[in-house]
Amino acid sequence: MPTFRYKARDKFSRLISGESSADNSNAVAKKLSDSGYVPISIEEVSAFSAQKIIEKFNRVGLEEVNSFTRQLYALFKAGLPLLTILQAIAAQTRNKYLKNAITEVASDVRGGSRLSEALKKYPRIFDALYVSLIAAAEASGSMVEVLARLNQLIDQEIDTRQRIKSATRYPLIAFFVLCVGFTIIVTFVIPRFAIVYSQFNALLPLPTRILIGISVLVNKYWYIAILAVAGAVFAFTRFINTVKGRVLWDNFKIKIPVFGPLVTMLVMSRFARITAMLMKSGVPILEVLDLSARTSGNVIIARAIQNIRESVNQGKGVSEPMKLSGLFPPIVVQMVAAGEQTGNIDELLLSVADYYDLESSYKIKNLSTYIEPILIFILAVMVLLMALAIFLPMWNLIKVFKPS
Repeated sequence: MPTFRYKARDKFSRLISGESSADNSNAVAKKLSDSGYVPISIEEVSAFSAQKIIEKFNRVGLEEVNSFTRQLYALFKAGLPLLTILQAIAAQTRNKYLKNAITEVASDVRGGSRLSEALKKYPRIFDALYVSLIAAAEASGSMVEVLARLNQLIDQEIDTRQRIKSATRYPLIAFFVLCVGFTIIVTFVIPRFAIVYSQFNALLPLPTRILIGISVLVNKYWYIAILAVAGAVFAFTRFINTVKGRVLWDNFKIKIPVFGPLVTMLVMSRFARITAMLMKSGVPILEVLDLSARTSGNVIIARAIQNIRESVNQGKGVSEPMKLSGLFPPIVVQMVAAGEQTGNIDELLLSVADYYDLESSYKIKNLSTYIEPILIFILAVMVLLMALAIFLPMWNLIKVFKPS
């Protein structure tokens, strides 16, 4: 279906613009008219246009999605009609990409589409979990409750990201300053020493030769270094997008010291909370587990969740495959087993999520403490290399010129 770019005016004569997918321009014009807009211009967008390429880089932050959800919740709670809610939110949204998306969603809703169906057209803004929760809310008639849970989930994720950024800010700044200092020494200091050392027919120590080699590479062949780094990044990106590469990379992420346990805790917390919320919203358990696996963000953990799904599909419990996976601590398995016996597994899963949140909060709080020894070790190695590279030849020269 072709895409058309349009310009139109609303009932207050304000100019709006956006894109819409339709069979032809007349269908776009009708859609705009039905939404209360007066079309000014409608033109088809080429599949390879510059605008299309630019739009691939458009981003809607999690905070903006959270703001949209919060406004949706507040206006739904106030009892306003859905179409009025969407138009009001679109009118005060600053992000142009999100604004156009909400306008299109409102147009689809006016045309008879459900909200979840309209949101599904924008997977880069509203992921599968978001759409599934909205669909469950539409089916159960509990939109206000589901939006409150969804807002809570997004708030939790934003808070976790901010705490991780805060904990890693100092180590990242220290590492950046270290790299800048090393670059300055290699670019400006080492070449001067290399000129002095070249005047003597003596074999330079290995650290000096390594540093001079790096200096030559940076000063004379910097473009090759940039191409090599870019090529390595491209190759790595391609590799981790393959099935084997993704498995190896995700396995590495959960086993790496310091960060591995934290990644596992965050993914498990997300899995438990999402599963509990979906179950509370009335989504069938098999669909819940399938969606949780697809939105886990880690192939290894997704496979464990799929094994749980297969167990449930065969009429077995949830706790046994959790125990066999080796990813869940015994206390978590016992909590889920208790939930199965009492029939309150959704409540117990929320307790599991709270347990992981407490553990991850402790890990994040002490993250800088864990990183500092690694940073100090890297700093010591780099300082030692530079010291040996600069001073070892000096000591040799002193021996050469020392009077007998």
